[in-house]
Amino acid sequence: MTALTERSAGLWTRHVTSQLSLSNFKLMAFDMDSTLINIECIDEMAAMVGLQKEVSAITEAAMRGEISNYKESLRQRVLLLKGAPVSIMQTVYDEKLQLNPGVEQVVAQCHRLGLHTLIVSGGFDYFTQRLQQQLGIHETRSNQLEVKDGCFTGQVTQQPWGDICDGEEKKKMVLLTAHRLGIQPEECIAVGDGSNDLPMMSVCGLSVAYHAKPKVRAQANIVIDSGGLDRMFEVVSL
Repeated sequence: MTALTERSAGLWTRHVTSQLSLSNFKLMAFDMDSTLINIECIDEMAAMVGLQKEVSAITEAAMRGEISNYKESLRQRVLLLKGAPVSIMQTVYDEKLQLNPGVEQVVAQCHRLGLHTLIVSGGFDYFTQRLQQQLGIHETRSNQLEVKDGCFTGQVTQQPWGDICDGEEKKKMVLLTAHRLGIQPEECIAVGDGSNDLPMMSVCGLSVAYHAKPKVRAQANIVIDSGGLDRMFEVVSL
């Protein structure tokens, strides 16, 4: 893999020309946790019931790519939440979740130029649906926690496309959406921070690593290590 080129403090590129323009792309796919937003939602949920240490350790290993089976890592974490009240999701949303700097500007520019936008997340639809409404994102794909009598059962709900949105499902969603809309993969941008974002990054024409884990940083076209997501516009013109 070609070495990174430093553009300015905290901003690096790989295989990126000065002629790169957002208007040349037609779809942008965003990871959610630690990319669009400032937290890992499942870790914050676990903190509400005194299990942050146990859940965060699995999350961190999965994002670094040390756990190769993302689906199993999520099942382990969801099982730890068995019996916790559903209300903790609203508490996390109200008290912990914030958009990362520059996110609103990036999404707004995408929509201004007519790009189709996706959230493809290994997190939960409770949060992706709210972000979709807040940001005007066109489509989402994420996981759904099974609930009974107001509490989590420790299981993930089966959905028409499958049960867990892992890296391969993220890639599949991007490619299927692009195909449906008549968009070529090279006209797509993928933005993420964890190893489960690498599959979709590998098939898109441009990949952006935002405050990312080393494995992601090592493969992305644009690496943002400091500042907001809108720093991509220092490299990608409008």
